[in-house]
Amino acid sequence: MEAIAQRALAQGEGILRLAPTWVPRSFCVPGRRIKLHPDDYYALGGARGGIDERWLASTTPANNGPLTGPNEGLSEVVVGDGASTQRVLLRDAVAALKGDLIGERLWQAYGAWPMYSKFFDNQGPLPHHIHHDDHFAGLTGQFGKPEAYYFPAQLNNHGGDFPYTFFGLEPGTTRDQVRRALLDFNKGDNRITSLSRAYRLDAGTGWDVPPGLLHAPGSLCTYEPQKASDVFAMYQSLAGTTVVPEDLLWKDTPPDKHGDVEHLLDVIDWDLNLDPHFVEHRFMRPRPARPPAEMRAAGYVEHWVCYKSDAFSAKELTVLPGRSVIIRDEAAYGLIAMQGHGTLGRWQIETPALIRYGQLTHDEFFVSETVARAGVHIENLSVTDPLVMLKHFGPQNPSWVCLK
Repeated sequence: MEAIAQRALAQGEGILRLAPTWVPRSFCVPGRRIKLHPDDYYALGGARGGIDERWLASTTPANNGPLTGPNEGLSEVVVGDGASTQRVLLRDAVAALKGDLIGERLWQAYGAWPMYSKFFDNQGPLPHHIHHDDHFAGLTGQFGKPEAYYFPAQLNNHGGDFPYTFFGLEPGTTRDQVRRALLDFNKGDNRITSLSRAYRLDAGTGWDVPPGLLHAPGSLCTYEPQKASDVFAMYQSLAGTTVVPEDLLWKDTPPDKHGDVEHLLDVIDWDLNLDPHFVEHRFMRPRPARPPAEMRAAGYVEHWVCYKSDAFSAKELTVLPGRSVIIRDEAAYGLIAMQGHGTLGRWQIETPALIRYGQLTHDEFFVSETVARAGVHIENLSVTDPLVMLKHFGPQNPSWVCLK
């Protein structure tokens, strides 16, 4: 594995090419906006559910119950071309290349790539659920999970059935009210969203979602940078016409706490959920990475799109038609092409219109810290179409710190 990883890094001159990573969810209906071929959204069979997620730069296995496939959720590095193509898990490449890939700062602190991103593409809303913080996730040997949302225009040709997200709890909601909803989980609709507030989702904006925050993601296709974890518990018993199995209420609860509603109540960050200034604290509009006029003169536009969490950050980069630029960052990152075509270092980069399950693409890459700091040469080969990509970074990106 180490030899393949070294060859991949050399072949890409410090930039790794990644294969698409598709993930099904048994309780979801695909929104069909993530460019998978229409015949392939149920490629893993009806029992596994529809594929409504594509995971990006992931070293985190998906937690999909007993039917979960081997290496599900794990990104693969592509080495070579044609008949000689080989693959190695990004997780193994990180372990082999260490600081040469993700940088010594992250390697010494984490010994792994500590985040991933995904496209979440559901036709309807998800149930009101929660991600545990490090303390409660640690009770089952896992990490807590902060995440963030950004709604890229390229993947939102329609808004799905319910483009609104319930966040938190209405200020004034009591522990007793939530306790009653949880005790009523098996009585049909436990109506927990009656205690919450829904916010309209708009393309080109985003939200910060710390652990401990109840949320029922709406049906816009979402780009989600997050900490390297798949921990959650569903607190809503009926979402639309979908009944939520009770085992998902107790998912990632220690065995000795199963049936203990007080434990579920403790997982909730009450200050965060009852925040009367929730929008001010959690809503995110894109913020220019540099003065806009200066960037346009140089041939590109770049915005921070996720910037409120210290566990990750993300940017949207647009290289203008016909322009060639050198883009520098202070940390390693994964990237996914959203629109256009051109070159990224030595690689061709292109945005496919349609992808078959198992097909390789040239739209996803991982940029080593050394190359990121030295500068990546990117050329937009179209004279009319912008070249747009999303870039996801690990914790404490030195450039991100200035935003806090």
